Amino acid sequence: MEEADAEEKGRNGLAEKRTDWAERRTDWAEDRTIMANERTFAGWMRTGLAAVGIALGFNALFGMLEPAWLPKALATTFILAAIAIFFAAQKKAAEVADRLECHKAKPMRGASLRLIAAAMIVASTGLVAAIWLLDPLPR
Repeated sequence: MEEADAEEKGRNGLAEKRTDWAERRTDWAEDRTIMANERTFAGWMRTGLAAVGIALGFNALFGMLEPAWLPKALATTFILAAIAIFFAAQKKAAEVADRLECHKAKPMRGASLRLIAAAMIVASTGLVAAIWLLDPLPR
């Protein structure tokens, strides 16, 4: 009888160890998912900034085209696309960040992601205003 009890305790101990390791692996996977979410957010923010750069480059390169509104409108279209990218990136990243529980990682919270995206949106809106309101330099 004692042998059976000892064997049962050994099995339970092994099962508990395996359960602990499985829980740790799950925690680590969740931390990796949090970090992947932040990398994805950064990638989308870079994509939005690239769209802003294309808009500014296009406006600078073709600013003297006639009619004058054409290069401004095309640049504005790229900036509006960038604003949509910034908004969508923060929305999705904040949803994921708020849903996951961190264990060892120090993640950015949804509010930080929203603040970064809001700053990019405000700056991009200012660029649209500058494109339309400022006169180009004479060549």
